[in-house]
Amino acid sequence: MTDLTFQKVQFITVEPELEGQRIDNFLRTLLKGVPKSLIYRILRKGEVRVNKKRVKPEYKLSAHDELRIPPIRVAEPTELPSTNLNKVASLENNVLFEDDCLIVLNKPSGTAVHGGSGLSFGVIEAFRALRPQQKFLELVHRLDRDTSGCLLIAKKRSALKNLHQQLIDKKVDKRYQALVVGQWPSNRFKVKAPLLKNTLKSGERVVLVNEEGKPSETRYRVLESYQGATLVEASPITGRTHQIRVHCLHADHPIACDSRYGDKQFDERMQNLGLKRLFLHAHSLAFQHPTSEERVSFKAPLEPALTSVLKRLRAESE
Repeated sequence: MTDLTFQKVQFITVEPELEGQRIDNFLRTLLKGVPKSLIYRILRKGEVRVNKKRVKPEYKLSAHDELRIPPIRVAEPTELPSTNLNKVASLENNVLFEDDCLIVLNKPSGTAVHGGSGLSFGVIEAFRALRPQQKFLELVHRLDRDTSGCLLIAKKRSALKNLHQQLIDKKVDKRYQALVVGQWPSNRFKVKAPLLKNTLKSGERVVLVNEEGKPSETRYRVLESYQGATLVEASPITGRTHQIRVHCLHADHPIACDSRYGDKQFDERMQNLGLKRLFLHAHSLAFQHPTSEERVSFKAPLEPALTSVLKRLRAESE
């Protein structure tokens, strides 16, 4: 990674799409590779000016603000993944819907939503490479790497803010399908259990049911029963890390092929039926469209590998 030196003062006019963003977050995006401590130092010293005035890190940008950025050494941005990579290019085929303000993607299992933790790229980096002309692309929410299904990407800051508010107000209806061990009781409609993040000595992150954790609730509905297994629909009311997976475990019905929270014996049986991934799929998503204000809904079909396992389970159960 080479260094680029901006030897002159830079003047930047804020585009309307960036209105409402905190200046510290704006600078962190603009000055990729610059330590956070340096960004806060130039803000604190007043070297960054907005409309010729000093501002605090929490200042929210307005459209057409004029920013003065001092001379600063920044690391050259990490190269985006090549669109020729099969995995990146294939994501185009997984787009369920796209308009001028959002993308609905059927995310494949095994693809992270963003780079990091040793991964060179994720969904968001891939789409920035696939859409180089698109100035703004951000994840609205996240899915675990091994979970497939409906994922929302905003193409405008206004859409991102609108959808985030809908998530806070619990106006986004997210429904997952999960194959779990045993017979899920048809009269068990929800699991309420507080969840606490924990990091093991190995560095692996796990989530535990713990009274000191954050309140969490998932609603459930039985879709189909098999011999020793159940396909359930799970609707998270809160949006905690690994929520559905840990709530299934807490209910004594862990999800098939869950490497962290699964049942080894059940997983071996499912693997013999051809299951090679976590059986958790974000099946549908419904929300109010940020611009038309219509209620819209999208469905992501199960991949053939999952429907094949269900077909074999039906045959076993006959």
